[in-house]
This record gives sequence, C-alpha cells and structure tokens, in this order.
Amino acid sequence: MKLNTDYSQRVVINSLDLPWVQSPTAGVQRRLLERDGEEDAKATSIVRYAPGSSFPKHGHPLGEEFFVLRGDFQDEHAIYPAGAYVKNPPGSAHSPGTVGGCDLLVKLRHLPASDTRRVVALPQDRSWHPGLVRGLHVCPLDSVGNSHTALVRWAPGTHFDRHRHFGGEEIFVVEGVFEDEHQAYPAGTWLRNPHLSVHQPFSTQGCLILVKTGHLPH
Repeated sequence: MKLNTDYSQRVVINSLDLPWVQSPTAGVQRRLLERDGEEDAKATSIVRYAPGSSFPKHGHPLGEEFFVLRGDFQDEHAIYPAGAYVKNPPGSAHSPGTVGGCDLLVKLRHLPASDTRRVVALPQDRSWHPGLVRGLHVCPLDSVGNSHTALVRWAPGTHFDRHRHFGGEEIFVVEGVFEDEHQAYPAGTWLRNPHLSVHQPFSTQGCLILVKTGHLPH
C-alpha cells in the first residue's frame, strides 16, 4: 500500500473523517494517515485499542513513536496515560495492551538506526517554556540532530511570524483549533508540510498541537 508517500506534497487530513480499518489483531483498529508497505509498513496512524485488548509481542526494527490521545495504554515497561509521549528506538520490542481502551497517534519504521535513546514523557513531568512569541508555550519531548518533537500550547489570539520549514513539519491538533493562511484545523487534524514550505500560523480560540520538525526528506 502507498498512501500519502509523496513527501513533496502538503497533506491535510481530519482523522475523525476516516473509517476504522481492522488490524490483524482482534480489538485493534486503525485510521490510516500515511503508509508505505503492507503489515510491516512505514506508517502514521490513529490506533484504537478496545477495552481489554492487547497486541502480541513484536519488535520495532526501525523504531516507533506514539502519543496517547485517550485512555490508558501499557506494556511490560509502564502504564501510559492520556498525554504521554513515548519513543521506542530501532531494535526495541514490547507487548502493548490496555485495560480501559485507548486511542494513540502512532508513527512506525521512520527512525534512523543511530537513534538509540528511548524517551518516555509523562504528562505530570512536562516542563513548559515560553515560545518565541507572546502566548506560545513549548514542552520539548525529543530532539535528535535536526529533528525536534514538542507539544506547543497556543493561547487564544496568538499569532506567529511567517516562517519556512527546513526538513518539513508534521502537526497533530490535540485540542482546540490551529490555523494558518490556508485554513483552520480542528482537533483530530493531521497535517504534513514539506521541506522548505512556508506558512504563518495562528490560533483564534487557542489550541494544543503535537509538532515534529526537520525529519522529512529533502
């Protein structure tokens, strides 16, 4: 399968409009945002675990990142509540599942072999810093080379300067409505801006976004 694999193109998807696709494991469904491959694919998806479901132990030869959007997620290492961010590096393995059910934003098979550090950022451990403009606060989650991942909170009425993204940018809107000169992006929207793309973002009502920059092909 090839879905949104042209990284030179801008992509905007409201994940709430997508159908759920059954995975090979009972109780686990996906909404597909981008995918290159079949079951072992480089992919970005919303993954839903039904209450009491689990996935067999499996490895991540090219790594995994996930952000818990709703509910409780767990594996043999820890329990991850809503708002938790985890990066499992290339070569890692785990046996994930849930008690009460959960939704996750998941990226698979996209990390370089040199990225060997596991990262677990729980909501209670967040450290917020003032952003480059008034009304913006940033919680760094991970940084490797030119790639940076963070949560960014926009107060209502915040405007950012027009800027260019070397290495591109991915955004998932967790809460509220994010905007730029192109359109408004409500909660649940995933957008991918390619290398050297330019925009001028703002938020009228305020929002929380998960942002990953500098990692796209160029």
